Amino acid sequence: MRDLAESMSDLNTTAEPVMSAHGLSYGTGRETHLGPLDLAIRAGRSTVIMGANGAGKSVLIRLLHGLLTPTRGQILWHGAALKAGARKRQAMVFQRPVLLRRSVLGNLRFALRVRGVRKGDRVAREQAALDAAKLSHAKDRPARRLSIGEQQRLAVARALSTSPEVLFLDEPTASLDPASTLAIEAQIAEAKAAGVTIVLVTHDAGQARRVGDDVIFLDAGRVAEQGRASDVLTAPQSPEAQAWLSGDLRLAASGTTGL
Repeated sequence: MRDLAESMSDLNTTAEPVMSAHGLSYGTGRETHLGPLDLAIRAGRSTVIMGANGAGKSVLIRLLHGLLTPTRGQILWHGAALKAGARKRQAMVFQRPVLLRRSVLGNLRFALRVRGVRKGDRVAREQAALDAAKLSHAKDRPARRLSIGEQQRLAVARALSTSPEVLFLDEPTASLDPASTLAIEAQIAEAKAAGVTIVLVTHDAGQARRVGDDVIFLDAGRVAEQGRASDVLTAPQSPEAQAWLSGDLRLAASGTTGL
């Protein structure tokens, strides 16, 4: 496995880390689920976290977002210890949309109010989020009665309406059809173009190629490889990434896209 210094030499050194982890581990009881590992998330870039089932992807993203507390090691936010206040500058979207029993507009309004956005600024943000999710026509409908693709578009738009510095997404398109997947990817691309740092968990190598700048490949809770997406996905150096991507490419050749 490659160490942090070697891996970081592959990344864009002009982009400073918005987050980094050093000696990070997480476990319950006598079992270690993740780590120890080192990594860096570069500001303004899209970092894709990949690996087989059980590799620790969801655990890692929850640790970075502060939903789990590390057993050992540390997470830095702009070079300082990660504190609870940093989560107000982050947002997260899960694999299954987590929506309130309110209207589409009500879900947006609640998120903005909780984040302390002034009432006078909410209307413009709400409309921008509706437009981004292509849900202006459904703003008064119960959010939980939308199709699963519409629900996830709303979840992404709601997260982005709070103007996060970092957006975490844990397999947001895993259960969606190709059209809905591309719609979510378009929202991600627009957010990145606006300066939002993206951290995306995905099993889909095609999606990683479409949206990723950097890749962190996990295997058995450790970083097997990290670097530019164009390098890792085209010519992986680690045996773990090579084996996983070879399997993915065989599935693609048989007609399974993973979308």
